[in-house]
Amino acid sequence: MTPAIRVLFVVFGLTAGVSSASAQPKKADRPKLTDAAIKSDDLLYKTTPQGELKLHVFYPPGWKATDRRPVIVFFFGGAWRNGSYLQFVPQSEYFASRGLVAISADYRIESKHKTTPDKAVEDARSAVRFVRANAAKLGIDPDKLIAGGGSAGGHLAACTALVDGFDAADDPKVSCKPNALVLYNPALNLTLLKDRAIPGADGQDIAKAISPTLYLSKLAPPAVIFFGTGDRMLAMGTEYVSKAKKLCVRAELYTAADQPHGFFNRSPWLEATTAETDRFLASLGYLTGDPTVKPKTDAKLKKE
Repeated sequence: MTPAIRVLFVVFGLTAGVSSASAQPKKADRPKLTDAAIKSDDLLYKTTPQGELKLHVFYPPGWKATDRRPVIVFFFGGAWRNGSYLQFVPQSEYFASRGLVAISADYRIESKHKTTPDKAVEDARSAVRFVRANAAKLGIDPDKLIAGGGSAGGHLAACTALVDGFDAADDPKVSCKPNALVLYNPALNLTLLKDRAIPGADGQDIAKAISPTLYLSKLAPPAVIFFGTGDRMLAMGTEYVSKAKKLCVRAELYTAADQPHGFFNRSPWLEATTAETDRFLASLGYLTGDPTVKPKTDAKLKKE
């Protein structure tokens, strides 16, 4: 492991190779946010030199390929080194139960594929392009595409919207820019890290090149962002929202008192952040009605 990646483990709340989303659920014990019967499928979206990458798709009840539903694509966290699509299965099943097509995406990570963060950015952009290009097969509206994720996955979602370059041999005519962002304790400005050397595939420092906040513009999509106040990366969220407000871009920040990095993976914060995400998407016209997940009384999010 390179010194730079080791520093990222500390910043992202990782110790001994285990995330504070010790938190990230395994298939057998992942929490349930809905009792609805959700159909799922795996779709190959990319073949890389390191292996195949899939989209794990969750379809709403009554779904048809002729539908034009909003779609949300989630990217898991793990400092670009660890993690699994399983992290966002609870949210995917829930939002499918609410009428969206929901997807939890694979991407290349260091522990499995021996790759650097720029390849993860490339894969995230490929995933969004694939979803939009296959709108007719997925039964989605390509103009109602939401990108979301946690920690490094939140970083990747933001990169699809704001960072240019790092593209594979995808069709450049298909946009990888989502129409909305849902970000759970995301890494948004990597130049704020104590060790700024984020190695790319060529060994060069790419921290600045893949820091979404640095490329925030008036064209940025609306975003909702969640952080625990005990998370040292909260400063990245406040910086993003402050800059967005100056640009008249909608960006909402919610905090959970005293909570650490990865708090959103665990009950009662899983329910609270999911319900607030539901309300955000409803405000955009992507959902109707009230959230069906019921937050617990001991989990209060504060809008900053």
